[in-house]
Amino acid sequence: MAGRQLAIPAGSTSLDLRSLKGFAVAETKNRSIQQMHKSDPGVEARWKRELTVGHRPFRLARTFMRMLPTDPRCKICNNPFGGVGGAIVGLVGFKPSRKNPNICQACCEKMPQGGAEVELAILFADVRGSTALAEEMSSTDFADLLNRFYLTATRALIRHDAIIDKLVGDEVMALFIPGFCGRTYRRRAAEAAVDLMKAVGHGSSEGPWLPVGVGVHAGVAFVGNLGADGLVDLTALGDAVNTASRLQRSARAGEIVVTEGIYSEIRERLPGVEAHMTSVRGKEEQIRVRTIRL
Repeated sequence: MAGRQLAIPAGSTSLDLRSLKGFAVAETKNRSIQQMHKSDPGVEARWKRELTVGHRPFRLARTFMRMLPTDPRCKICNNPFGGVGGAIVGLVGFKPSRKNPNICQACCEKMPQGGAEVELAILFADVRGSTALAEEMSSTDFADLLNRFYLTATRALIRHDAIIDKLVGDEVMALFIPGFCGRTYRRRAAEAAVDLMKAVGHGSSEGPWLPVGVGVHAGVAFVGNLGADGLVDLTALGDAVNTASRLQRSARAGEIVVTEGIYSEIRERLPGVEAHMTSVRGKEEQIRVRTIRL
């Protein structure tokens, strides 16, 4: 399959290095996905079944595991790695995997290399003004503040059966997959966003202890087990993920920017939120969104 051509704007004599880097990364990801599908035709079908239908016993197990103490946890099954709960389940193989310490050994061994394109909801939450905050406090205090944010966000999100995809810098990324959280995955993503914002104090009389903005979008993305050289991770790739990320960047502190498909699931809880059109980097046409303010 021939690769995509990188277009150079008319009148330009040089390439934007950031655009070139983004193009190269996208091409690498596309080739990896194509190669995985070619190597085992049955992988995509298996992944699609697990991600869209799932298993009721597995969903019940995730609910049970999240009630056991203590964080951190396996990003797939929610089993604890810390505290008494982690010590107990570790005896039966639920220890952090050497391939990825964010996934337990049991889940990592059961996950085949590959994935599938499925419909899901994606949430990004980011601390606003983190650079200024870092300048106002010591490095240790800033790290403690971010750890508090990670813990608060993780607890709010997993209550809605989210998969915590990434905790990077001052940002959290979560996936709401039908096979893990059921047919109401869009509603659960919307409710999780509201609960996360309330957990950091937005909408309260005291105000937030940390300024956060959130973006939520639903669409089709590639979800699967990606990696090389013995290191793997469950993640999502594609336009829907990029859109959710860019919506989050447009959100101010205390705002949740969602697309229409997400807002329709929470309209009864939060009626009267006006729609507006917004431009998203990488898209020619504007998209219709709602900005929820707490």
